[in-house]
This record gives sequence, C-alpha cells and structure tokens, in this order.
Amino acid sequence: MTPPDEAPAPHGEARALLDEFPVVDGHNDLPWALREKAGYDLGRLDIAADQTGHLHTDIARLRAGGVGAQFWSVYVRTDLAGDAAVSATLEQIDCVERLLSRHPADLARALTAADMEKARSEGRIASLMGAEGGHSINNSLATLRALHTLGVRYMTLTHNDNIAWADSATDEPGVGGLSPFGHEVVREMNRVGMLVDLSHVASTTMRAALDTSVAPVIFSHSSARAVCDHPRNIPDDVLERLPGNGGVAMVTFVPKFVLQAAVDWTAAADENMRAHGFHHLDTTPEAMKVHEAFEASSPRPIATAATVADHLDHMREVAGVDHIGIGGDYDGTAFTPDGLDDVAGYPNLIAELLGRGWSKADLAKLTWRNAVRVLGAAEDVARDEQARRGPSVATLEQLDG
Repeated sequence: MTPPDEAPAPHGEARALLDEFPVVDGHNDLPWALREKAGYDLGRLDIAADQTGHLHTDIARLRAGGVGAQFWSVYVRTDLAGDAAVSATLEQIDCVERLLSRHPADLARALTAADMEKARSEGRIASLMGAEGGHSINNSLATLRALHTLGVRYMTLTHNDNIAWADSATDEPGVGGLSPFGHEVVREMNRVGMLVDLSHVASTTMRAALDTSVAPVIFSHSSARAVCDHPRNIPDDVLERLPGNGGVAMVTFVPKFVLQAAVDWTAAADENMRAHGFHHLDTTPEAMKVHEAFEASSPRPIATAATVADHLDHMREVAGVDHIGIGGDYDGTAFTPDGLDDVAGYPNLIAELLGRGWSKADLAKLTWRNAVRVLGAAEDVARDEQARRGPSVATLEQLDG
C-alpha cells in the first residue's frame, strides 16, 4: 500500500473528503470476533492497540480509514435458538456497551441521526448497533422492543437460515418470503424506529418487506446480483424499488459476494471446512489453518477495490446515488479484497471512485449523508406510527396458526 506521504492525488482527495464526510459503515462483526477470540476479555484484544493479524478493526485503523460511524453487529449464530439466542444477543450488546465505556474519547454511543451528527462534530466515531437475524427475538415482539430500548437500531430479518416467519437467501423456500407474523414484525419495527435490514434474506422476503414497510429499509452489507450472481446480493428489480421506499443498499466487500470467480472457489472451500469438522464461517485460529492449507493448494481469486466499485457503479445506475452506502462486513469474513484489507482501507475505495469520475457531492452521500438520512426518516415514521397505534401484542401462533 502506498504510504500516505507518497499518496497519489486521488488518495489525497479521498482523505480530504473523508475528513468532512466520513464513512458510515453498516456492518462490522467485531463483537462476535471478541467473543470467539477473547471470550469478551477486552484487555486481551484491546482495540486501543494495533490488532493487525488478530482483527480487522482497531481504533487507529478506524481513524486511518476515515470511519465516522459504525453499526456494530450484535450477531449470534443461528444454531443458538430460542432463549439461548436472546441471551447471546444481550451478551453482544453488553460487549458494545463495554467498548464504549472503555474508549469514550474515540467511540460515542449513538441512537439517533442527531447523535451521529453530534459525534461527527466532536471528532468521535458514532457507535450504533444492529442485530443480525430475527432468531435474536425468539418470535417475540416484546423482545424486539426491548432490543430497541437497549440501543439496537436495525435488525436483519434472517441470517443464513430460515426462521419461522422469514426466508433466508441461503436456505430453501419456507414461508414464501414473510409469513403474516413476519409482516407484523416489519410493522412493529417501523413503529419503534428500528430499521428493517434486508441483507441475508431471500428475494421474496425483500419484496414482501418492501410491500409492508412504511419506513426506509436498508441492506446493511449486500452487493448487486447483476454484477455477481449470488443469492446474498440484491436483484435489480429490488434496487429499482429503493427510490420509492427511500432506503439504502450498503455494498459489502466480502469477495465471495462481489467476485464471481470467488463464489465458485468459496463453495469448494466451504465444503473443505465441513469435511474437516468446522463451520464454514469459523474464523478461529484452528479453522483458519484449514482455510490456509486449502488456499495453498488452490489459490483463491482476488477481489480488489475496483471489484467493489463495479458494484457501486451498477447500484448507482439502478437505484440512484441517494440510495447507496457502504457495509464492509469486517471481522465477519475470513477474506477481504486487496486494498480493502481492513478498516483502514476505505480511502482506497473512495480514490477508485474519484478516478471513475464520481463527484464529491455524490461521494458525500455514499459515505455519510444517505445513512444518516435513512435513520432520521425511520425516526420520523416511528413518531407518526406511535401517535397512531400502540405496541403490538400479536404472537406467532395467533397470526401464523
């Protein structure tokens, strides 16, 4: 990577732009990485220190990357079901809260769009939370509301597996998108002001949620299916609906979602992981040794910042510049693109887009303005909905039978 003092003009422009309009990143799995690698011992993997080689994320690299706001994922695996999933989600929330308490000069707790702007004015990184997977609420709207009270500002409706009321992109069709209870979950999220996140969900679920939501939706970490044909990505007909909804699609950097050759390689690598007794998403040192051995015998295709920029070019063309953002998925993926190796890499992507003729006004929307606008719009909808109706007490059994 070119040292900052030798950076070519586009990199200098990128850094200047990020000083004014820093990145709002839609998805970072640091809390789960801290659970898996350090048992939530924040001293063992202290993000105030350089964690290169251990994590994609630490404070110095967030600063170097021009990150101004981060949605920290409070993800839990789908094999943690029922109350176990709820408990693990609470542990993830506690991890984020402890990070904020430990690093108050750098991380600012943010619940609203105004909080995000305040943190930016103070030179701190606005820290928000997103729950990844509807299994985290155990089919309970009261639990959904409790998570919102604790600071969770989006929920991804599914992770990699179906749940009782919503279909995942990477599972077999179940309820055909959203069940009646699933539609009620979306309505209740609108009412409390929690963003509906459609990353990971089936295309049928995306369309069903857009049919129901009266607030803007987000894709916290998804790319364009027309550029890379993977079910985790967004079809063009869904991207075309974002202007009418007001939502934002935040491009992900995960090579197996952005580079077609990497899709095919990943399928073989995942099968190798399972053959060795590991979950294909396992990033523990033992699992990574298996990954590395596979890669030594079968080199993986390399994505770059240009690969990601190809998705953004397409997403801007289809959805419009007001409806795109960034969600890297750092510390939630084993591999990253060349030049986007960790959270310090965002200037390389901005420089690539500047080189393609993106204006500074458009880049300011991509990095900061669109995400802040969407959260503010969800707050406006919530005020209207709360004036109109009270909390839903519907149950899965009542609505789905």
